[in-house]
Amino acid sequence: MNLAIKKIPLYMIAIILLVFTGFPFLYMISTSLKSRTEFFEQPYSLFSSFTLENFKSVFEMGLSRYFLNSILVSVVAVFAVMLIAALASYPLSRMKFKFNRVVFLLFIAGMMLPIHATLIPVFKLSQSMGMYDTIWALLGPYIAFSLPISIFILTQFMQEIPVSLEEAAKIDGCNHFGIFWRVILPMLTPALMTVLIYNFIHLWNEFIFALVLISSPENMTLPLGLQDFKGEFSVNIPGLMAALTLASLPILVIYIFSQEKVVKGLAGGAVKE
Repeated sequence: MNLAIKKIPLYMIAIILLVFTGFPFLYMISTSLKSRTEFFEQPYSLFSSFTLENFKSVFEMGLSRYFLNSILVSVVAVFAVMLIAALASYPLSRMKFKFNRVVFLLFIAGMMLPIHATLIPVFKLSQSMGMYDTIWALLGPYIAFSLPISIFILTQFMQEIPVSLEEAAKIDGCNHFGIFWRVILPMLTPALMTVLIYNFIHLWNEFIFALVLISSPENMTLPLGLQDFKGEFSVNIPGLMAALTLASLPILVIYIFSQEKVVKGLAGGAVKE
């Protein structure tokens, strides 16, 4: 009984946090279902009406194209990051060579590099390579800036995998690639899901590189394309909320179906051999 009473403050804090985090999302959905007239008449009412005209209008304005561009560049970049980070993390965590620690620290130092310091070099590089104003120009910086945190997560997770599993695989005749493919990689699933979710959310919402490297409407990603809902003198708030609601769906779906693996990945390393 005393334990239940002591938990009441924790429950209250959890409820307050739920309200603060959940209300903006509910307000966004509610506003997306209002007409512009009703929004100005009742801006703070929740679910007072139901219309899908805003969703229809955002697709007419080219939202589907922005969606496809964001999905393409985010998916390609995330899977490239997962592959490169996994291959780089294995020797950093399991093999001992002269500059092992130095190489790892250089990767980690990449997390401290401000994105804005690289905008001009990346812009000039994309122009010289003939990739400016293409969605492929985003892949380089997206992959480069996602690798440090991904390598850090996977390296720390790999260090907690029992060495005895590798030794048993060596006895069975596996080389380093066989050990990585058959032993390490299957056990990396929780950490890889963490890397996938973290990077997908970041890249799905990325704006600054898209703003610098993309200028044509047909090549814009979703965050950049949302500017279309902002006019010179006014903003179509219900239309913008409808676009934001649709933009949130991929992230919500991915997290709902993989949250268990994400939690395991973040908690990786709690049990040591």
